[in-house]
Amino acid sequence: MSAAAAMDRFIDAIEWLAAAFVGIVALDIFVSVLLRYFFSVSIPDSYDFGKLLLGILIFWGIAATSYRGGHITVDLVWSAAGPRGKRLIDIFATLVLLFVVTVQTVMLFDKVRLIYQDHVLTYDLGIPTWPFALVAWLGDVSAVLLIAIRTYRLIFHPEEVADVHGAVE
Repeated sequence: MSAAAAMDRFIDAIEWLAAAFVGIVALDIFVSVLLRYFFSVSIPDSYDFGKLLLGILIFWGIAATSYRGGHITVDLVWSAAGPRGKRLIDIFATLVLLFVVTVQTVMLFDKVRLIYQDHVLTYDLGIPTWPFALVAWLGDVSAVLLIAIRTYRLIFHPEEVADVHGAVE
């Protein structure tokens, strides 16, 4: 298997994981509302689980959208630029994103470490919350890896990078 194919499989796996977390959050909300509305019963720690799962979803979502360029952008200058200018803007923007998400990942690791050291637990069941924070951090690590792959491809293999609309640049 070529390096490009291996990277594509890695990217696809991260996108599928992000999609799975969307499904888990939706299922948690659906079941919680269903039980509360029809049976006046709540799942212990439902609020804590929802909050923790939403955090996981956000960081894995960053990973999924960062590679494809599907995040919010301002294209006014980019759309007026020529092909070379567009590529330079894309490279610069991706390098800035790589820097910001890398710093965020380092800071989030410190937060995971503190949650583990402080032995933070859920309210009802007393379940440690650090594994949830760790999974969120792994999503952030994945975002750094995907942004690094995107940066590499933008610089050396721009034909392998799809833009927001799915077209190869």
